[in-house]
Amino acid sequence: MEHGPNNLAFYICGFLLLLIGLVKLPAAIRRRHDMLLRAAVLLLVIASTVFFFAAPDSIALINDLTGIQNFAAPLAYTALTAFSGASLLLIINWRPALPEQTRRASRICIAVFCIVILAIHVLFWLGDTPVEQRTLFDGYYASTPYIREMILLYLLAQGAATLTTSILCWRWSREVTGSLRAGLLILVPAYLLHVTYDGLKLVAVVARWTGHRWDFLIDQVAPLAAAPSALLVVTGFAVPLAGPRLTLTFRAVRRLRELTPLWEELQVVPTPGSMRTSLPWWSTPAVRLTARMTAIFDALLSLAPYCDAEVRDRAFETAVLSGESPERAETTADAAMIVAAANSQQSEIRPAESSEIPTSGTSHLVPLSRTLTSPVIRQFRRPSGAIESRST
Repeated sequence: MEHGPNNLAFYICGFLLLLIGLVKLPAAIRRRHDMLLRAAVLLLVIASTVFFFAAPDSIALINDLTGIQNFAAPLAYTALTAFSGASLLLIINWRPALPEQTRRASRICIAVFCIVILAIHVLFWLGDTPVEQRTLFDGYYASTPYIREMILLYLLAQGAATLTTSILCWRWSREVTGSLRAGLLILVPAYLLHVTYDGLKLVAVVARWTGHRWDFLIDQVAPLAAAPSALLVVTGFAVPLAGPRLTLTFRAVRRLRELTPLWEELQVVPTPGSMRTSLPWWSTPAVRLTARMTAIFDALLSLAPYCDAEVRDRAFETAVLSGESPERAETTADAAMIVAAANSQQSEIRPAESSEIPTSGTSHLVPLSRTLTSPVIRQFRRPSGAIESRST
């Protein structure tokens, strides 16, 4: 009797891998020179076929459609071997090296795995597999001439490729930082799990040669390493690809949060409309940040005629006396002037002397927004704040 994971587990893993690959496919087509992205998409598609071919129902369907007993076995082994070879090839081309070294290593990798895949099919046709085995093929035919060599060949080829890939990822991870290092550190255990998968099957095969039946390693234990390995592989390649974009997104979200006090302070200021323009819900944080900064600058320009240098000087003196450093007191004075200008604009009171622009650039906006919580600013929130400051 055969055991092992049910079909649903295989199909869910295969579908998720294929879905992620299809989501990335348009970007891979547009960015034709991004070989890493294109190779990652191909790897995801190959990995998905591994799970589709390995599902017991798929094995039965392939055998029935072809009319060849156990023909699904060499197909599944081909997918597994192609996945391990593609993984190694991807790391070879991803890791910085001399172009000639990369080309030579790539050619050797492609040639070796093409020979292995060809040998798998030749050995299958030379052997005899009359009894269908959906989940225990490796154990059942472990001593069958030619089939024995086919099983041993694919297990050793996969194990060697995935172990080499894991070692290369570990060595490279010590030379880089950021999202690339994080991705490589995820790939190390991902491929070690695949080595474990091959090792468990190999132990069961050798056990058959010595007269023992450890088939539970093949259909019950080994598959437990397959799904986590695939998930980690996807994550490991996704982190470097999405890392820079995620970093920019997090920065935009943080900047949006930091600018919120200033943005809320200026919502009462009449502007051409950018501040009050609603963005679609699907707008990215970067787009929202651009719109918010534009709105803030529009409001500050609108307040320029109402900004009073005397208010700023008074706020600066108050901030210094309250213990703030001169640099922070400068920002506090700007914030106080903006608050007073907003009050004056609502009251339609302009300062008698010439006005000045309240801020000079984007780098000043975040400190300005943070300073709005300063106790010095409170007295300038009164509608009469600007008038009182001029009479001082």
